[in-house]
Amino acid sequence: MLERLLLPENHAISILIKDHDRVKDVFDRFEKSESGPEKQRIIKEALSELKIHAVIEEEIFYPAVRKYVEKDLMNEADEEHHVARVLIAELDQDGPSNDHREAKFTVLAESVRHHIKEEEGEMLPKAKNAKVDFEALGREMLARKKELKTRGVPPDAEHAMIAAVHGKDDTPAVAARRTRATQSSPKDSDKVRSVRKPTQGRRTIKSGRASKPKRSAA
Repeated sequence: MLERLLLPENHAISILIKDHDRVKDVFDRFEKSESGPEKQRIIKEALSELKIHAVIEEEIFYPAVRKYVEKDLMNEADEEHHVARVLIAELDQDGPSNDHREAKFTVLAESVRHHIKEEEGEMLPKAKNAKVDFEALGREMLARKKELKTRGVPPDAEHAMIAAVHGKDDTPAVAARRTRATQSSPKDSDKVRSVRKPTQGRRTIKSGRASKPKRSAA
C-alpha cells in the first residue's frame, strides 16, 4: 500500500491503480443502493469507466510491458478483458426493463474485482521492474483517456458479436425469459376448452329433435 502511494501521479501504474479504486468505489455504491433508477445511473457510470480503462490498458500499457511479464499472466488478462467486454456489450444492448440487468452487472463487478486483484497482486509488481519510462507512458495514457472521453470509445468485436446474436435463444437468460412468458400465458389446450360448448348437450338436443312426432297429413 505504501509503495503505491509513493508513485508519481503521472506514473502509468499509479494511473491504473487510481482507475481500479474508482471502479471499486462505483461497485460498492451499486451494492449499497436500494433505488432502481440510481442503480441504473451507477451501471451507466461504471460501464463508461470500464470501457475507457480497458482501451488504455489494451492499446498502451499491455503492449509496453508484455515482454517483461509472464506470458500466462498477460494471456489471462487478455481473456478477462474479453469476458468483461462481452458483459459490457450485453448491458449496453439491454435496457433497464431487462430483469437480468442487475444480476449481470453484479457478475461483471465480481469478474472485474478478480481481474484487479490479479493485476495489482501479480502483473503490476512484475511490470514495475520493466525497462519502461512509466511517466512518459502515463502521460500517453492520460492523453488517450481525455480523447476517449471527448470522442467516445471505438467499437469493439464483442459489441459486434452481441449485436449479431441479440434476441436469439443462445443464452440461459433469454431461454429463462421465454419459459416464464410461456408459463404465464394460458396454454393452447386451455384456450380451446374455454371456447368449446359441451358436446354432450349438443347430442341431447339433436336426439330431442329426432324424437318429435311427425304431423299427420290430414
